[in-house]
Amino acid sequence: MTAIVVIVSLVLYVLLFRVYGGKLAKMVRASDKNVAPSSRLRDDVDYVPAKSAVLFGHHFASIAGAAPIIGPVLALAWGWLPALLWIWFGNIFIGAVHDYLAIMSSVRYDGKSCQFVAADVIGARTSRIFYWLVFFMIILVIAAFGAVVGGMYVAQPAVASSYVLKLIAALILGFLMYKVKMDFRLATLIGIVLLIFAIIGGTWLPIKLGWGAWMIIIGVYIVVASSVPVNILLQPRDYLNSWLLYFGLVIGLIAAIFSFSGFTAPAFTSFAPIISGGKPTPFWPAIVLIIACGSLSGFHALVGSGTTSKQVAKESDVLTIGYGSMLTEGFLSTIVLVAIAGFSFGILQEAGTGITLDNWGAKYTGAMMGKFPNAAMFVESYAKMVGATFLKFIPVEFVKVIAGMWVASFAMTTLDTTNRLGRYAICEVCAPLQEKSSGLYNFLTNKWIASSIPALIGLLLAYTRSFTVLWPSFSTANQLLASITLFTSVAWLQKRIKTKSVNMVLVPAYLLWITVTAAILWFSFAVLPGTIASKPITGYTVLGIEIIMIVLNFIFFYDFIQTRRKA
Repeated sequence: MTAIVVIVSLVLYVLLFRVYGGKLAKMVRASDKNVAPSSRLRDDVDYVPAKSAVLFGHHFASIAGAAPIIGPVLALAWGWLPALLWIWFGNIFIGAVHDYLAIMSSVRYDGKSCQFVAADVIGARTSRIFYWLVFFMIILVIAAFGAVVGGMYVAQPAVASSYVLKLIAALILGFLMYKVKMDFRLATLIGIVLLIFAIIGGTWLPIKLGWGAWMIIIGVYIVVASSVPVNILLQPRDYLNSWLLYFGLVIGLIAAIFSFSGFTAPAFTSFAPIISGGKPTPFWPAIVLIIACGSLSGFHALVGSGTTSKQVAKESDVLTIGYGSMLTEGFLSTIVLVAIAGFSFGILQEAGTGITLDNWGAKYTGAMMGKFPNAAMFVESYAKMVGATFLKFIPVEFVKVIAGMWVASFAMTTLDTTNRLGRYAICEVCAPLQEKSSGLYNFLTNKWIASSIPALIGLLLAYTRSFTVLWPSFSTANQLLASITLFTSVAWLQKRIKTKSVNMVLVPAYLLWITVTAAILWFSFAVLPGTIASKPITGYTVLGIEIIMIVLNFIFFYDFIQTRRKA
């Protein structure tokens, strides 16, 4: 069964990339004759042309984070079949379309954000709403992924030390690529060797620190990483991340095919198993809050229009970087789902959780989070799957570090990329102060201050360890942002590209908006009251953000409908 699912997934993604992705490229009339903003506006800080392979690695690592891993782990409470179908459907027809159009529209607007595009094609009020939604989402992303990284580093100290060594390797690689200007292939080879030493070195020198210490260290790191030029750390580090991804995917693909394992987890449990905040969680509309980035993600629009569009060398690269990265993320989610569906049941039983196929829906989330919190379930399942093949000669601890590095590397990349986007968002939100109070404006938009504000708020929420609430709260903002980005793309296609038919974008946008709006209302009034009772500060903070987002959401939708009527 594991082999059938991954092979079907691979064929499906390759086919749809060529057919559906090619149709999108024709719709926007992508052409390399148009000079990309990375060259026209080059400043060697944010606007820096990048090779397609390097930018693919940076973009993928930034958008993937830990979401395509954690989402399927949590969604297995419904059973593997509903989770798999949503990954495939949402990935191909919503997520990849969303990502491609977000980057391409930004490229056509000199690398400006999706918020800027919304101001032009819908209205100024819409743009302001967009900016505030982005700011709230950035805080919740930092909270959710900060909790993921902190939990991984505490549980697996070897992963923490491997990541530190990988940062050193990335700085060396960036120096060789951009300062020494070494041959790209030779620099790549040196980088890969350094990455291997980083993984091995981590198992020798684990860094053992507590939760609070890691919250402080992560905060300092993401402020610094989000303020330095992208070609010093972000580009080379994420290029190394891409090789870690390729290696992990290849090993996972081989293991899934040759483990000759069926799925031990149930195909379907119930419509509303226990997942979010210990509450019954209905498949619709809550699936978008649990799977999140493994299927589609509004955060990708922030990355695509915030950093990636400023580094695209030519328009033809956007199909691979945008549409292709989202499909790759979906394939990663498929590998994760295959691993945990095939091996998690045995792991949970060995851990003495008392879980059975009959009580799976009611006990899976609690048992998994109790024994293998956050992404640890994937790490254990992945190692089991690899050990069930001819690859078992690879030491188990080494496999676990690789799997843990997947989670930690992509989550840390998401954290510092998000914080960089938070700096951009604060500068844009504070723009009206530039004339009214220039001193306050200059203080708030200072890159160190603007980078510190979202980091501090987000990590204070992460410190509470309310993961089963922080994860869906991040997803509410994330998926809402995806729906309004799709609406913005529809308006752009009609008003600026003059596309006659936009149904392949408009229909998914309406379906997603209805689902996400229902999910936010369910989460706010079914889950958060319990959180308020047990953790008032976290509960009231998240509820306040959710209520503001609901109001802004309906105002945005009204503005979009008015734009459609005028058109």
